[in-house]
Amino acid sequence: MKVIILGYGRMGREVEAALKLKGHSVAAIVDPFAGQESELTAEMAEKADGVIEFSLPDTAIANAEKYAELKLKAVVGTTGWYDELPKVREMIEKAGAAYLYGSNFSIGAHLFFHLVGKAAKLINPFPEYDIMGYEIHHKMKKDSPSGTALTTANRILENNQRKNTLLFDRCDREIQPDELHFASIRGGAVPGVHKVLIDSVADTIEISHTARGRMGFAMGSVLALEWLLNKKTGFYNVDDFINESLA
Repeated sequence: MKVIILGYGRMGREVEAALKLKGHSVAAIVDPFAGQESELTAEMAEKADGVIEFSLPDTAIANAEKYAELKLKAVVGTTGWYDELPKVREMIEKAGAAYLYGSNFSIGAHLFFHLVGKAAKLINPFPEYDIMGYEIHHKMKKDSPSGTALTTANRILENNQRKNTLLFDRCDREIQPDELHFASIRGGAVPGVHKVLIDSVADTIEISHTARGRMGFAMGSVLALEWLLNKKTGFYNVDDFINESLA
């Protein structure tokens, strides 16, 4: 593949490295704040198979308009613009373009989500088993809980009959049986750890995902673009790519 990288921050640089590892090439890099090309052009698009974007939320809609106009297949890891999803979907579908978005492209994380969902369902017949979780991230992380923690917790709620309320905050009381407590810890330089505990008086089962860096997310976006190139048109979520790949 010949790929345009839109956004050349830490994730953009990881995408560049992942493309090289997979034997692909970089057609252009667009990021005026990083000393790269200032904007995506038709000339760039003609020489590229697709674009991978990890940019800023306030530019995501304008970028999507450009992808639709150029019919450039796009994988977008930019978040913070999802209130505009219906608008972007309509734009892409009307143009007959192909667009895939998601907040987490790590293959390992998605395997973790599937394992957690399956485990949460398996314990339904066994009320003696409770389920809970926690996540640890570096001291520079600005959000809490993490997006991965939110997805993990929701997978539990979707599959476990005894849990229907999420509790992320500190709990200064006895937790209720229907509450799922998922704690967040911040400090140090930890790239990201997510753990789910299934616990009874007799034993404990742990399901854990540890990110060693950003490469897993970058490589997942490259694999997603490989997948998207086989689709003529369409508006997709990263789950569409993962679910079809796992099937």
